[in-house]
Amino acid sequence: MKKILFGIFAHPDDEAFGPSGTLLLETRSGTELHLITLTAGENGMNPDNHSDLGAVRLEEWKQAGKLIGAAKMHHFGYEDGTLGNQDHVEITHKIESLIKEVVASSPDAAVEVMTMDLNGITGHIDHIVAARSAALAYYRLKEQGQPLTRLRLACIAENSLLTVNTDFVLMEPGRTQDEITETIDARSVIEDVYAIIRTHHTQRSDGETHIERLGELVALNHFIVIT
Repeated sequence: MKKILFGIFAHPDDEAFGPSGTLLLETRSGTELHLITLTAGENGMNPDNHSDLGAVRLEEWKQAGKLIGAAKMHHFGYEDGTLGNQDHVEITHKIESLIKEVVASSPDAAVEVMTMDLNGITGHIDHIVAARSAALAYYRLKEQGQPLTRLRLACIAENSLLTVNTDFVLMEPGRTQDEITETIDARSVIEDVYAIIRTHHTQRSDGETHIERLGELVALNHFIVIT
């Protein structure tokens, strides 16, 4: 049976710094991946002083998607760092419409949705809006009889973050082993994961810090799975 996966994230690097190892394994096993970014990440770090950071970051995202093996990539065009309740409602409708459109052309496919933990992992409000919009669309489409099989919420384990982090916004501790329902070990493709992370060159400070702190564990992805 054909499998279609929608990876729904807020910023152009979220797919890379998060579950890129799992996404890569999915596409290499034949899954049709649709990557969605809500924003262009235009208010992120800009160490090279690009005049149009959003355009550069979208190009980085497209290159990352190519390395991951995404079949289609969708940029929703929202402003980085500004997402709120009304955006949440609109984004949910857009996700629903996109999934219905894709499913209509592949009615026998099994469909999954992947996004971040509902707490946004880092606590970034954009992340939370992306996650909750993806989850809301999933529940609504299931109620309508669409062939959605799983919602996979990418999260971090408590051994990576034992306590609350207040360096930026409120970042909750990692999830316990009782909360985590799926762990994907993608360390077999670790060099590819490093390359995907480094594709987001404008955000290299975060990317290299991520690699240095976790090493090969950046390819050990944890999920809360809802069916």
